[in-house]
Amino acid sequence: MKTVTYCLLVCLLLAPLICGCSGKHDSGYPQWSLLPSIPDVHGVAGSFAGVSGGQLFVAGGANFPGKMPWEGGTKVWHDEVYALASPDAAWRSAGRLPRPLAYGVALSIGDGVLCIGGGDGVAHRAEVFVLRLRNGEFMTEFLDPLPIPLAQSCGAAVGDTVYVACGATEPGEHAAVNRVFTLCLGSKDARWREIEPLPGKPRILPVAASVGEAFCVAGGAALEQSDGHVVRTYLRDAWSYSPGHGWRRLADMPKPSVGSPSPAPVAGSLFLVAGGDDGSLVGYRPPENHPGFPGTIMEYDAKRDLWSIQGTAPAPRATAPVVPWDGGFVIPSGEVRPGVRSPEVWALHFGRDKERHSMNPHSGAAIPSR
Repeated sequence: MKTVTYCLLVCLLLAPLICGCSGKHDSGYPQWSLLPSIPDVHGVAGSFAGVSGGQLFVAGGANFPGKMPWEGGTKVWHDEVYALASPDAAWRSAGRLPRPLAYGVALSIGDGVLCIGGGDGVAHRAEVFVLRLRNGEFMTEFLDPLPIPLAQSCGAAVGDTVYVACGATEPGEHAAVNRVFTLCLGSKDARWREIEPLPGKPRILPVAASVGEAFCVAGGAALEQSDGHVVRTYLRDAWSYSPGHGWRRLADMPKPSVGSPSPAPVAGSLFLVAGGDDGSLVGYRPPENHPGFPGTIMEYDAKRDLWSIQGTAPAPRATAPVVPWDGGFVIPSGEVRPGVRSPEVWALHFGRDKERHSMNPHSGAAIPSR
């Protein structure tokens, strides 16, 4: 009997170690759930998304509704705006964007959504506008445009300041930029200004995050010449910018990530890079059997300047926005594998540990009217 009792005690003490449950994420680890899928059966990549009037919306984006790209299919840009009043409601049509548009930056600011740049297949755009829900329809208000056209960039709001970094000025992935622009929302006549460029390589599709008083940029793809062709170089470097201190290099990510959902979900001093393309399956053949983008979740701890791997996302996506909503974060639609999108909408919550995982939305500042 003593032997049995001793064995049971040892098992109870060792169980957390055997299971790999250190306790770090018992209440804080992201919990994933599905919301209703958007009405586009194909799904879209590079959509604008945000919250106004308490409702979640997804707007624009691009997809291949006919043939896939390896079959000679043509990418189509969209302007539809869909709204979801609550997690258990049904999506409804709520208007249209000023033009078909995708691959810009969208940030929920106060009761409006700031939509920055993007492209429509013909050209990249410098337009900046706000979407606000009024009487059930989304209204558009144009603000000061970016100094240059920009798509495939990243952005986040740090307090009253909006940051937009990197991207490309024209379609086709010919060249990337490392220029960075800011917009102070505290000014009634807010204008964009340029700050020091990102010290790393010019890049497209990095992920941004707002952590404390710092604007962070990680990963993305440089566009570099190789044998007379422009190819993607998948990046692992990460950077943070703080006014008065400038740019500081952070620890490198454990693996590259291009097009990870952005701006990254932030919890206290942590942010997550979940999904995206790490370049490990570039050129996969046959393309129709591509297994999809890896779901590795990389967590950055700003207090320790430390990256760690924190499991996998249940449905990894690339070129999808991230929206703070309903006490968590929402990742609507996005790219499953090259050329293929999904209409699924996923939500993640950080659990009950409010002190460690106090949610950091994009900004509570009001967007100045013009």
